[in-house]
Amino acid sequence: MYGLLLESLACYIKENYGDEKWEEIRRAAAIEHISFSTHQIYPENLIPKLSAKAIELLHVPEHEFMAHMGEYFVDFVGQYGYDRVLSVLGRHMRDFLNGLDNLHEYLKFSYPRMRAPSFFCENETSTGLTLHYRSKRRGFVHYTMGQIKQVGKEIYKLDDVEITIIKEEMSFDMHVVTFNLKFDNRAFCALTALDREDQCLPLKASIFIDIFPFCILFGPDMIIKNIGNSLAHILPELIGQDISEVFDLTRPLIDFKFTSILKRTNNIFELVSQRSLITGGSEVADEDEDHTRKIHLKGQMLYMEEWKMIVFLGTPQMNDLDAMIRVGLFINDLSMHDFSRDLMMAGTQQSVELKLALDQEQQKSKKLEESMKKLDEEMKRTDELLYQMIPKLVADRLRKGENPVDTCQVFECVTILFSDVVTFTEICSRISPMEVVSMLNSMYSIFDRLTELNGVYKVETIGDAYMAVGGAPVKDVLHAERTCDMAMDMVDAIQDLTDPSTGQHLRIRVGIHSGAVVAGVVGLKMPRYCLFGDSVNTASRMESTSEPMKIHISQTTHELLGADYATAERGEIVVKGKGQMKTYWLTGKKGRCASDRTGRISAVPEELQAEGRAGSVANRRYSPVTMDDVTMARKGAISVSNRSSPVQLARSELELLASPL
Repeated sequence: MYGLLLESLACYIKENYGDEKWEEIRRAAAIEHISFSTHQIYPENLIPKLSAKAIELLHVPEHEFMAHMGEYFVDFVGQYGYDRVLSVLGRHMRDFLNGLDNLHEYLKFSYPRMRAPSFFCENETSTGLTLHYRSKRRGFVHYTMGQIKQVGKEIYKLDDVEITIIKEEMSFDMHVVTFNLKFDNRAFCALTALDREDQCLPLKASIFIDIFPFCILFGPDMIIKNIGNSLAHILPELIGQDISEVFDLTRPLIDFKFTSILKRTNNIFELVSQRSLITGGSEVADEDEDHTRKIHLKGQMLYMEEWKMIVFLGTPQMNDLDAMIRVGLFINDLSMHDFSRDLMMAGTQQSVELKLALDQEQQKSKKLEESMKKLDEEMKRTDELLYQMIPKLVADRLRKGENPVDTCQVFECVTILFSDVVTFTEICSRISPMEVVSMLNSMYSIFDRLTELNGVYKVETIGDAYMAVGGAPVKDVLHAERTCDMAMDMVDAIQDLTDPSTGQHLRIRVGIHSGAVVAGVVGLKMPRYCLFGDSVNTASRMESTSEPMKIHISQTTHELLGADYATAERGEIVVKGKGQMKTYWLTGKKGRCASDRTGRISAVPEELQAEGRAGSVANRRYSPVTMDDVTMARKGAISVSNRSSPVQLARSELELLASPL
């Protein structure tokens, strides 16, 4: 399949649905090619794969998508000058349809390996005709219908071309479809009304076969009665043989029978000799050489009523002078009344230059494609870095040019979590700065993984403080439960991280509050997704008034939790800036154990999992510090029996990520 078809598909989707949608479809179909070269050959399954994904992601019916794609193709090829080719194929729509099969023959000069479909017309009337379509490709029926309608509309100014499928079947590996076309076909009536006075023009057979040196005459029994002079030089034994036994009919795709040929006299025919022509006593070396020693004839079939025979007016098809020599032909064997001799000589002189130009174009195209692949990889890395800083939903809006302030959104109720390390200042005074960074990196990396598993969003870290939110940027009715699950996992996880100065595990305080916030990106430099509102201050106060290794929650959060969560009333405490507040300790959850992790992951909505994956630790390619030292220090402390816990699940994944560094 040539890249022209794939290029038109890509441009159609880009123009009608946008570049981003095309990239989504391309990646969903697992197509590595960033762009397509017009004259390059690609695998046959690319268009079916891309079309299937486009239909799925664009939510359009298959017949509608393929028909519109066919209509677009007619306009698309205009940029390569093929609109002029289409416009000169015939004076009327009927002429175009009757010559449709020949169109692909003309294009074979530019696309020699084209797998063209076959067409022929019958039952023509003043209101339309019957069109037969044959192709080895499947799924292009409505694509072809769209092309025919667009040609009628754009070139022949027919807005009312109606196409219906009469019959559709598979014949061996051939997809055979019969269309009924209705359109203004008064040109057919004008043609049949022409009255021409026939005059008897006597013509001797010797003159006829001399004018057409490669002609073949055969009767209803398919027996060859006479052949042209030049053909007689290389295949003298043809007369008296069955034409179907000495030649293969490669074009059009029909049975090689007398009655079938009579229906297709408006088509170009291609014949290939079944056996190789051995000249000068030379032997055939290999299969490729055997193919080049067969004579290829291309021409027209005409029924001669006076002779009761069909005459094939053919011309040999030769790629170069060497091909002529291999089959035993010479320049003087070709016709003098056409351009056969001129084309052969001129083609030989220009073929080297054209091949060189084509090779250079293909090399440039290959380099461009490699550059596009590298650009695509860099864009993926840029997206990953961006999604680690800003939620994907917000980042996509900013990418479209929206003002950062316009991305701010009001959330009626979310649950906010704050945590910090107990005696962090003292720990920092006892260890080196690099050890502090490695310790925090280890802790935050595990916390980041836990946010993905619980379906909450990491907002930011400031020093030893960690902030996360449930219910934003993707709204979730279970935001309180997910945030509290996150808090309990954090308390469990911190027990496996050691204070380098004392050898004991680190301790954290956790505070949680639920309420309304405004979330969005503000400012121009160092953009971050931030939360604003009194609820943020209250959550921070819950953390600052908490106790080591405990989870302090407000009454609002307590009321949002289900009966499965165990809490203990702390009573009323004085909260700075808030006064007296009734708060609670979160002590556990009914049935919570190591095996609970799998069930909770599956309960996270798909959009929350996608938001988490966008900036996940597993996908991260950027890290401020290496974790080699931290990982090596912890490897011996991980017991085999405890690897199934949710905390060790996060830690073991981080160790695997750090091990190649």
